[in-house]
Amino acid sequence: MAGQKQEHPSMAFWQNRSISLVDMYIDNSEPTENVGQIHFSLEYDFQNTTLILKIMQGKDLPPMDMGGTSDPYVRVTLLPDKKHRLETKIKRRTLNPRWNETFYFEGFPIQKLQSRVLHLHVFDYDRFSRDDSIGEVFLPLCQVDFSEKPVFWKALKPPLKDKCGELLVSLCYHPTNSTLTLIALKARNLKAKDINGKSDPYVKVWLYFGDKRVEKRKTPVYKCTLEPVFNETFTFNVPWEKIRECSLDVRVMDFDNIGRNELIGRISLTGKNSTGASETKHWQDMITKPRQAVVQWHRLKPE
Repeated sequence: MAGQKQEHPSMAFWQNRSISLVDMYIDNSEPTENVGQIHFSLEYDFQNTTLILKIMQGKDLPPMDMGGTSDPYVRVTLLPDKKHRLETKIKRRTLNPRWNETFYFEGFPIQKLQSRVLHLHVFDYDRFSRDDSIGEVFLPLCQVDFSEKPVFWKALKPPLKDKCGELLVSLCYHPTNSTLTLIALKARNLKAKDINGKSDPYVKVWLYFGDKRVEKRKTPVYKCTLEPVFNETFTFNVPWEKIRECSLDVRVMDFDNIGRNELIGRISLTGKNSTGASETKHWQDMITKPRQAVVQWHRLKPE
């Protein structure tokens, strides 16, 4: 139409591109597990084409270390560009860190910025092994109104790449008759391993004394489901004097008719060297409450 302003073709390209990126990262679901929150603000300097990100603080982060705390820091990326990562300082032994750090992304015209997704990933620093992922937030910048100076409190989501699903487990120890009972109750949000977008899950449990495998049990296979209800009880003979060196290796497997059965995710339940703080706590609760069934959800870990 005469007098109507033609949209620049590159603008249309960026808008289409940002839509596909948004589709990839937009997620309005509630986190199945509370891994804390992050407080940050955004500002855009139009004159200098610069995005200004301020990361203020984190709140109610889960303990990742044996001492019941974490050493959190935030890694910042403007997706899809993964090369330029920025990081906050590490805050020692806290579940409510205050970073108060500002980051500048220079040379970003607004239309280019609107094709980006801000990725804030909170990690727990570990001096001796790989840093543990605590949780992350994806914010498509085309959703942000830069005429304001928006401030956000965002719930962190458990990290996507580690999402193997969760397993509900009951533990009970009877010191008088030396029985350790594990009930594999049910799983949810399991990772799909088959082409049909499902899995054929079953649970395999190994009892260990120290590094020695002692006994193996498993549930039946449940076909074509990511939400199996197992309700399977396993009882092991563990004398009280051996409970300290005992551990249970619990694996959710995907049954395969043709190839090898594949691991979906695992947890190790023990008093020390478990796969995480929640597993250690579950074990300790079982010891301190003999003859009581202690029930807890656990996030399954990749191998």
